[in-house]
Parts: sequence; structure tokens; C-alpha cells
Amino acid sequence: MNIDSIHNGFVIDHIPAGRGMKLYDLLGLDALDCSIALIKNVPSKKMGKKDIIKIDANISLNLDLIGFFAPAVTVNIIRDGVLVEKKSIDLPEYLTGVIRCKNPRCITSCEQELAHKFKLTDRENNIYRCIYCETKASTEQ
Repeated sequence: MNIDSIHNGFVIDHIPAGRGMKLYDLLGLDALDCSIALIKNVPSKKMGKKDIIKIDANISLNLDLIGFFAPAVTVNIIRDGVLVEKKSIDLPEYLTGVIRCKNPRCITSCEQELAHKFKLTDRENNIYRCIYCETKASTEQ
């Protein structure tokens, strides 16, 4: 398999195997008019298998969404064909507009303009709680 290198863009690496397509959908990459490569089940010494997404465009990435959906990924920033920065993404402390509160009595169910906000309350178990009603959400949501 031959995947060309990218000139300006991002490489999202160390995505857990099988989760690359879901991350592709969540980031809305299908709407972009640029070269994108989704490589699934790549052998990895650290993970066994992993997925990789290469984006050949200078776009805005939602790092909170990436960190929530696939913690411990690496985002490599490429400029003029050279790696300029490597970011390790972890679970964000706060999430705004990434997940929705499932409590029908939460104020976010009544007030449509109110953003859904969650705080990380248990890093070991990837548990987030709504800042308004304390309803639990996890990364499996």
C-alpha cells in the first residue's frame, strides 16, 4: 500500500483499531474537499493494531472531541511537508457541545440555546458529569 505524504495538514495517529471511521464521521471529514486517508488496522508495537487518519488540509480540528472519543491519540501537525508539532491528546477536563445530557429534566432539555457542558469527574473510568444536573456520561456514549 502506498499513501502519499501530506504537504500541509494533520496526521491523527494511535487511534484505537476500528474507531477511525467513527472519528472520521464525528469530525465531519466527509464534507471536506481535500485528500484524506483513513488507514485501518495498521500494525503497532505499542497498541497491537491502530487506525490513522491523514488530512492534507489546514483545517480546524476539535481536539476536545478527539480527546473524548479516542484518548491518548497523537496529532501531528505538518507544514510544508515537515513535522512542526506533535500533540499528545488526553481526556479534556471540560466538554462543551460534544455530548448531550440524557436527563430529560436537565435544564439543557428545556433551554435550547444552552450548551451541553460536562466536567471530567473520574479520569480512570472516563466519566463525565453534566455541570447542570450531575447526570453521568461516559466515553462510550
